[in-house]
Amino acid sequence: MQLLAFTRGSHDRRLGIQTDAGIRDLTGSLGVTDVGEMLARGIGIDDLPEGAADIDPASVRIRAPIARPGKIICVGLNYHDHCREQSVEPPAYPMLFSKFANAVADPGQTVRRPPATEKLDLECELAVVIGTRASRIGPQEASGVVFGYTILNDVTMRDLQAEDRQWLRAKGSDGFAPMGPVVVTADEIGDPQALAMRSSVNGVTWQDSTTAEMIFDVATIVAFASRTITLEPGDVIATGTPAGVGHYHRPPRYLNGGDVMRCEIVGIGVLESPVVDGEPRTDDHAAAAGVSR
Repeated sequence: MQLLAFTRGSHDRRLGIQTDAGIRDLTGSLGVTDVGEMLARGIGIDDLPEGAADIDPASVRIRAPIARPGKIICVGLNYHDHCREQSVEPPAYPMLFSKFANAVADPGQTVRRPPATEKLDLECELAVVIGTRASRIGPQEASGVVFGYTILNDVTMRDLQAEDRQWLRAKGSDGFAPMGPVVVTADEIGDPQALAMRSSVNGVTWQDSTTAEMIFDVATIVAFASRTITLEPGDVIATGTPAGVGHYHRPPRYLNGGDVMRCEIVGIGVLESPVVDGEPRTDDHAAAAGVSR
């Protein structure tokens, strides 16, 4: 099953099911507007009403399937090929960091390059949507916790990532988590470790890999996070990115205004995001201290 959030004309957000025949609107029956609200209310697949899929997908605007996740947990250095391109050893355990809800962006929504960076990069990632509250579970229990999967683009300012020596500003800025276009339920995905994935910019391939390259699989990541962080319905876990990001290309390549990022995972769909160029790089540290550059 493919669930999505959408707007139609001037109407508010709606929750729907994407089918071959069109979109079946669920908001009128359930009173929720996206996947996050549905899961927070304890509504499962078996609770979804039947009905005709009578909305033409061409007549709607697709929104992020979860507008305000309670948590966006991300995993760094989780692909063998991404470690190889950096000439670093794979980590001994999942390296977790976070983004905030302000980072969520809709499919097709413009991503603005802030004036703080000249080295904007993309990262195509498989994202896990949590369906059931979980704390201190083992990997064997993870399949019962995962509701489904979507795509998340972990947009990153590489210069700030190096300067700050932690990743909050570099990865958590406004609009730096484009998400969607749908949430595919876990039963349709089957094996999350056998999904082809790729990214491109303006039609030129940057990443071309598979989730089989993950160092820590989905079950291990979910269990590891739950050891110290209680996972709630509607939380999102981005599971890392494979080789091919711009920063480690030779020579490096970065995103500029007019570029269009495209992230694709087979079985889920395509997530596109145009980039708008910001002002020239400014020294935020000096500005914060009241010092001229």
